[in-house]
Amino acid sequence: MTPDSPSNAYQQMEVTSASNLKLVVLLYDGAIRFLTEAQGFIEKRNLAGKAHAIDRTLAILGELQSTLKVEGGGEIAVTLDRLYVYMMERVLEASLKLDIAPLDEVIKLLRVLNSAWTEIAQNADRSGATSLESPEISMISPTDHGQMPRRPLEVFA
Repeated sequence: MTPDSPSNAYQQMEVTSASNLKLVVLLYDGAIRFLTEAQGFIEKRNLAGKAHAIDRTLAILGELQSTLKVEGGGEIAVTLDRLYVYMMERVLEASLKLDIAPLDEVIKLLRVLNSAWTEIAQNADRSGATSLESPEISMISPTDHGQMPRRPLEVFA
């Protein structure tokens, strides 16, 4: 895709007009897409393609992690921070060993998180909220399947 292609222009418009919640969903979508590409590149032994897809994934995970408010975000922020570290370790392991199994695991984790954030974004759209600071939104923890505390969106800056 060229920088001036209609598809790229649409993506840029979607990102610049998206709420913070939708941006989180877009980041998860991108990470899943790049990990899926990395799997294909590993299977084909395309090391340059694999490296690019892995780099993009790690950049997205790093961005998600860097926006966490670990100090003020409570247990959910700490849990997400640990989960992002774990996912990055698994992605690096897959890249080093040319093994797609760790990528499968990370994709599954990202899909659970993406599903939760998609639901949060849809609920916020219905209520008219567009910020990560919107009150009274709850979601299920991807790690323990228990109820998270109210206002989980405060974990992001």
